[in-house]
Amino acid sequence: MRRVYLYTRYERFWHWAQALILIGLGLTGAEIHGVYRWLGFEEAYELHTYFGWALVVLVAFTIFWHFTTGQWKQYIPTLERVDAMIRFYTVGMFRGEPHPYKKTELSKLNPLQRLTYLGFKIIIVPVLGTTGLLMIYYNRLPEWGIHVSLGTLAAIHTAAAFLLLAFFIVHVYMTTTGHTVFSNIKAMITGYEEIPEESPAAGD
Repeated sequence: MRRVYLYTRYERFWHWAQALILIGLGLTGAEIHGVYRWLGFEEAYELHTYFGWALVVLVAFTIFWHFTTGQWKQYIPTLERVDAMIRFYTVGMFRGEPHPYKKTELSKLNPLQRLTYLGFKIIIVPVLGTTGLLMIYYNRLPEWGIHVSLGTLAAIHTAAAFLLLAFFIVHVYMTTTGHTVFSNIKAMITGYEEIPEESPAAGD
């Protein structure tokens, strides 16, 4: 195995900050919807709003980082070998087959990850952010020429939240599919990942 520096300090900060913010949004959002009672509706709503603004700021800085460093290229989608990735995650890894994709410093994401993370970045998060902001400023929407019901915004926001929850669950599970259970999590803490010298590398 060789040790390769794959994840920069900002990538790791962004990853864990985003995880904490999204967990906070999920917990406070669930209380707002009456799933449980802990903080109370008003405090949960206030915290949910703070978490939402924190996500907006983080996303803005991260977009800037992606384009100034060229890291946006990591997410250019491709359908090449997607079928091989799906087969590996559903069958191959349970049979001990080698990973069909080799990570490098210039190509950290396999084809399936590119499609998944791109969808997360350009669909789920933007829909959540946009509908959230529209609900915060709902009383001013007529002034801006926007005519949409609060119920519609809430329904779209909630649907995106469930998509995010599904993504989160799958993402956490996939972190355990490296060459050890915690190797991918360790890599996102230290920045270094262990990659086989000759054989294809384990992906998350």
